[in-house]
Amino acid sequence: MKKRWISLFLVLVLILTLGVGCGPKEDPAKGKSVALITDIGGINDESFNQSAWNGMEQLKEEGINISFVESHKEADYAVNLANKTEEGNDLIWGIGFLMEEAMVAASKEHKDQMFAVVDVGFNEGDHPNLIGAMFHSEESSFLVGYIAGQMTETDHVGFILGMEGDVMFRFQYGYLAGVAYAAKELGKEIRVDYVTIDTFGDTAKGKATATKMYSDGADIVYHAAGQAGSGAITAAKEMGKWAIGVDLDQNELAPDNVLTSALKNVDQAVYQLSKKVIDGEDVGGKTFFFGLKEGGVGIAPSSSKHVPQDILDKTKEIEKEIIDGKIDVPITDAEFEAFKANLG
Repeated sequence: MKKRWISLFLVLVLILTLGVGCGPKEDPAKGKSVALITDIGGINDESFNQSAWNGMEQLKEEGINISFVESHKEADYAVNLANKTEEGNDLIWGIGFLMEEAMVAASKEHKDQMFAVVDVGFNEGDHPNLIGAMFHSEESSFLVGYIAGQMTETDHVGFILGMEGDVMFRFQYGYLAGVAYAAKELGKEIRVDYVTIDTFGDTAKGKATATKMYSDGADIVYHAAGQAGSGAITAAKEMGKWAIGVDLDQNELAPDNVLTSALKNVDQAVYQLSKKVIDGEDVGGKTFFFGLKEGGVGIAPSSSKHVPQDILDKTKEIEKEIIDGKIDVPITDAEFEAFKANLG
């Protein structure tokens, strides 16, 4: 009888052990939270802040708690970072290179908090609890510059830059190089007007700048100016010209006047890197680059509405050459001058 009870006891232990081992696995997203702090462009800037929020909403679909706070002036960055740190978020995003100084300071002050910042890169290990997300925006800018060069009827195009800086110059020199590449291919000169407006939020200034470019003879204007650039799109609509959008597919802002858009998929960087943190990967102190190869940049799907198929086909070939390293897109003035010289 005693042996029988021992056998029953061992069977019960085995059943309980198997039950524990085969139970549902803990969801790594359960109870996790990610916060986002915009730069002064705002969450609905129809540009990179909004794209970043789209990535946050992907996280929400997977059960991760999300939140955001808008910065209206640079002095808000430190306050917003402190408030979000007190909430106990697993990761806090800062959107845009304007936040670099505040993000670095916060990471030093709150060493147990993980942070991530868009458009800022640094040497690995410099900031163990800070992740950088950088984009090869010059690559998508090259592609839309090539399209502009192929499609201009006045041999005169324009470019509006929100603010100067290494990150923003990627847009400028990529675009200039793309136009130059198309001009060489077509055997003609194409004039490019480019202006820095020192704002990401002043739509009136964006509109006035584009209006002058169109009045001076440009028939296509590309902007890399955040919400201020939507003013350039308004100018294109009112004057019956072409605009090229940035960051998001901006065709819906003026369906008959946005020729194409240079995509900067901030949403995917936010989503992918947040997932790495939530899943427990060791990504602190590292910078991740997103380009054509990684699907981090590209041209908008709506491009097929207005860009002829033969030009889209050529653009696809150029995209492959960039990915394969056959075309090295410049990101500085010196590199652009060398690029032009090599075109012959």
